[in-house]
Amino acid sequence: MSEPQSLFSRIGGTVQIRRVHKIFYDKVYEHPWLKLFFADVEQQLIEDQQTDFISKTLGGPSVYCGALPVPAHKHIRITPELFDERSRLLGEALREAGVPEDAAREWLARDAAFKSRLVKASRADCERRFATDDILDFPRPTGRAAG
Repeated sequence: MSEPQSLFSRIGGTVQIRRVHKIFYDKVYEHPWLKLFFADVEQQLIEDQQTDFISKTLGGPSVYCGALPVPAHKHIRITPELFDERSRLLGEALREAGVPEDAAREWLARDAAFKSRLVKASRADCERRFATDDILDFPRPTGRAAG
């Protein structure tokens, strides 16, 4: 009996994960609320880092050498609503990239597992990573839906 394929393989490997992240971050960088959190981050850099991290998380090669999610986001107030909006955009990107529905559901479930560790109740729950960090805490823009 053969071993089951990893989610990484079922999705289509690094090439497909990179495609998903290009679509996803194009959406994030255009989103009226989410883009505020990425104003000082080069899009290609975050796409590459996320691709390396998710590849490992989904059973692919272990090449990611950045910060783990909790310490990387400790200076960011991620509300449940913000996390859910991000997840919605990721779901759209997975569909647009042609990821099979069962694999997309599994990817989204693995992504959702980080929610309880990343969401913060208030700005007071945030801490700077470095002395030069700002706490990133932007309310949803008013006057229009974020998504």
